[in-house]
Parts: sequence; structure tokens; C-alpha cells
Amino acid sequence: MEDILIVNNLRKTFNMSRKQQKLEKTKIKVKVAVNNISFNVHKGEIYGLLGPNGAGKTTTLRMLSTLIKPDSGDALVNGFSIIKEADKVRENIGFLTSELKLEDFFTPNYLFDFFARLHHINEETIKERKEKLFKKFGIDEFREVKVADLSTGMKQKLSIVIAICHDPSIIIFDEPTNGLDVLTAKIVTDYLIDLKNEGKTIILSTHIFSLVEKLCDRVGIIINGKLVVSDDVKSLCKDRNLEDVFFDIYKENVGGEQE
Repeated sequence: MEDILIVNNLRKTFNMSRKQQKLEKTKIKVKVAVNNISFNVHKGEIYGLLGPNGAGKTTTLRMLSTLIKPDSGDALVNGFSIIKEADKVRENIGFLTSELKLEDFFTPNYLFDFFARLHHINEETIKERKEKLFKKFGIDEFREVKVADLSTGMKQKLSIVIAICHDPSIIIFDEPTNGLDVLTAKIVTDYLIDLKNEGKTIILSTHIFSLVEKLCDRVGIIINGKLVVSDDVKSLCKDRNLEDVFFDIYKENVGGEQE
């Protein structure tokens, strides 16, 4: 299989303030958020990064999306280096994070056009993609409603639409169903399957076992900044559920019972 993403020894550390040290009950001044992670993602698959909160999933995706630079290591996204060719990487990816904040004053109609034009998309294509995506996600009747007046679910759907306005070949989602009601979450997960069927490559982070079992072809398990497993979901689980497999792996790498 062709590898569309090749991650090689990514490492990221952060300096901890006294307040952070106190909150985490540690005297460590430098926290290793991601510790020499390496993995590959095949073209056209859904690859999940699974781990508890604080494991390093979001930091990894932020590096792959060129939002932050690694201390060391590199990754090739569709052949482009996240270090040396960040602009080319951004052309090839769509990135959705729960930290994306849409300006309350603007409408979905305006925001879609704005972000699409940043990607140098012509007006005819903008119109076609907007009509298709707004209809798919039920945004049509809210296109002139200000973001401040949209529901949380509608804001999340608008964020997804904006993230893929340029029709990227690789789509990176950080906790795609986080905070969504069950109906909106189903719309999002169904659309991820549709994207895969269109030949897109999807990388998502989550701590939800059922989401990985439902969507992902392969999964990487991150614990304390280290990738401890990267495998086909079915091969990893065999006749067991992913939750049980995960906690066995967790105990092997951390020791003792989870608090």
C-alpha cells in the first residue's frame, strides 16, 4: 500500500510554568509531550490515534498540521516535509480541532467564502462546493445566521465544512465528535465514511473506543507521549473488544491499575 503520511521520530517538549508544575504535582520543568513517535498512514485509510487525555495526540496532530514545529524529527505529508515545505503540506490537508474558534459576528456563508478564497479557489468552484457541503450538513437554512446564534452542533458542522472547503486529499480531525449530541455525532461519523469512500485519507485522534472500532482501519495507541502500538484494528483485537485490549496495553506500559 502507498504511504501518504510518513512520520519519523517526532519529538516535542514544553517548558512548564510554576503554576503548571503545581497543577500536575511535579517538579519537572520540561514536559515531553511527544517522545520520538514514528508511524505511517496508508492512502485511502482511516487511521486513529487512541489514548487518554494528555497522551500527546493533539500535539502530534498539531505538528503534522504545521501549527507547531517539532523539536526534532520530521514527517512527509503527500511527499512534503512539515519542516521544510509547510505551505505545500497545508495545501494537501484539512485540519479540524476543537480549539477552532469561529468569529461570532460572521455568517456561515461569509466564512466559507473567506476561507475558500484563502486557498485560491475560483468563485464557481466555491459556489459548487458550498452548495454541496451546506446541503450535506444541514447548514443551508442557517447560511445567513451569525455564528453567535448557532447551536454547538451547527458550529461544529460549520467548522468541518470550512476545514474541507478546498477538497484536501488528507483530512486530520482532533476529537471529531467531542461535545456533540448523538444525532450530530452520527452525521459526522457517517461523513467520515463517505470521505473515505471518495478516496480521502483520514487521521483522527480520540479516546472513544467505539469510534475507532467503527471507523478506523488501523490504530496507533499513544501513552505518555510514546506510540506503543500501531496495528490493524481487527488484527489487534482478534476476538476481544478494543477497550479490553487497550487497558492491557496500558498496564504493560504504565504499570498497576489506572487511577
